[in-house]
Amino acid sequence: MLNFEWLWMLIFLPLPLLVRWKVKPVEVENSARLKVPFIEEFQQESSHLMRIKQNVFLLILAYIAWICLIIAAAKPQWVGDIIELPIQGRDIMMAVDLSGSMKERDFRLNGRYVNRLIATKAVASQFIDKRHGDRIGLILFGTQAYLQAPLTFDRTTVSTLLLEAQIGLAGEKTAIGDAITLSVKRLSAKQELQPILILLTDGANTAGQIEPKKAAELARSKGIKIYTIGMGSQRGWNDLDESTLKTIAEQTGGRYFKAKNTQQLSEIYQLVDQLEQSDHDGQRYRPTKSLFMWPLSLSLLLSASVIAMRLRMSS
Repeated sequence: MLNFEWLWMLIFLPLPLLVRWKVKPVEVENSARLKVPFIEEFQQESSHLMRIKQNVFLLILAYIAWICLIIAAAKPQWVGDIIELPIQGRDIMMAVDLSGSMKERDFRLNGRYVNRLIATKAVASQFIDKRHGDRIGLILFGTQAYLQAPLTFDRTTVSTLLLEAQIGLAGEKTAIGDAITLSVKRLSAKQELQPILILLTDGANTAGQIEPKKAAELARSKGIKIYTIGMGSQRGWNDLDESTLKTIAEQTGGRYFKAKNTQQLSEIYQLVDQLEQSDHDGQRYRPTKSLFMWPLSLSLLLSASVIAMRLRMSS
């Protein structure tokens, strides 16, 4: 959209016309002339008409140059569409368990039983979509922990990578400590809003090089808060190490949650979303591009042309 920052400058557009109308040219009486033959009179008349046309042409060019100059003085700008900017975003790393036990089909989704990973995908992807202005990262872990998506504002890509994850992709066991350690490496506490890790698992630490509690101590030293989610049905809690998950959360200032079904899992992610709000409302701007140099350049070019033609006519 075209906009003029100093629109009032356009009132000067008719100024040259007003000056020409108010200030009448001085009429010079024709002195006595010698009588000349007809052909010479015709040549003089043609020369006079040509000079009048040239003067009119120069006046038109000069007025166009004036118009361009006033438009440049009005500071034209091209204003783009409104863009929303976050005031402060939060770094959130999500660690999701892909171990073999996630195959258990004990969660209901849309009226049918699905495995734990499918339920997690449905709920966690909704959480990702809500986090406007935050940087989201994704770690998948089983026997080993992998960085599937580094911290990014591209929530769509993170959600897509989560939905494409498959059980067993990272091995059949559960490396909780390694997942926390990898998250700590990717999260930075050099922000006003504390970075967080949301770790979801249905088991105990059975693999990896780092003990979960040691990894939690490292996270606490880096100022990273961890929310832990233990999931499984009433008949599927045997492998879940709730004590360790509670300790991890308490050490870092987070909370531990237990999800027995899809509804509880959804409520947990909604609660985390409410607890860890990001301040990203009210900041909008329109990108603007200044255009004054184009009419100004044209004005200077036309002015130079008028001067050059005047000098040529007078010589």
